[in-house]
Amino acid sequence: MHYFTWDANPILFSFGPLHVHWYGLFFATAILVGLEFMKRVFRLENKDESAIESLFLYAIIGIVVGARLGHVIFYDPDYYWVHPMKIFAVWEGGLASHGGGLGVLIALYYGAKKYKIDFLWLIDRLVIPTALFGFFVRMGNFMNSEILGKPTDVPWAIVFARVDMLPRHPAQLYEAFSYLIIFFVLAFIYKKHYKTLQPGFLFGLFLVLIFTVRFLVEFVKVRQADYSLGIDLTTGQLLSIPFLFLGIGLIIWSRKR
Repeated sequence: MHYFTWDANPILFSFGPLHVHWYGLFFATAILVGLEFMKRVFRLENKDESAIESLFLYAIIGIVVGARLGHVIFYDPDYYWVHPMKIFAVWEGGLASHGGGLGVLIALYYGAKKYKIDFLWLIDRLVIPTALFGFFVRMGNFMNSEILGKPTDVPWAIVFARVDMLPRHPAQLYEAFSYLIIFFVLAFIYKKHYKTLQPGFLFGLFLVLIFTVRFLVEFVKVRQADYSLGIDLTTGQLLSIPFLFLGIGLIIWSRKR
């Protein structure tokens, strides 16, 4: 069977020693789109917009630091134990979404407290562009030919020529388009019901949808951890389970309110 071959250059363009990567472009686009989305939310709900950019700075720092530490601790601890200075080499790759999720929650808790904004109100709205952020990040992974799926013979398999000539599940695209659909679902619910939504509902729904997708896609994804757990579940799946339970708990709690 003839499979689609993907051999994109991760570098969008170069200017002397400066290289602009597709991943960086997608990451920056996600940040800018998310910032504009939250500005619209604040205007719609008559909130003070002066704190938005500062809160987004908190969010970016939380995502990057949390995602990096998540990768170091959960996916490749042996390597960084031997090469501790490499922890700071973020440009070499290695970001874990579970760590990024924890990092942004911690950062925004302190940011919301500083600017006297209700934490759950903020998170309920921020998860909408966060789903879109996930779409852009996975498209960046696709451009980099990373976060690969397992070899398969399904008709839509893709050969990532920069890695090998095996047809594989396009796991990045599975996640990317799932997150895009989740973004539209959350945005639709928010637009229709933002005046009556109970605190925690959108956040809980986001966690359930996102980490259900993550849990399922892990079955066709190449294991990313540098160690074996000795069980059928991957590190990514085990890390997704607490988020799933938290999401279910938030939905139940918000509905009871």
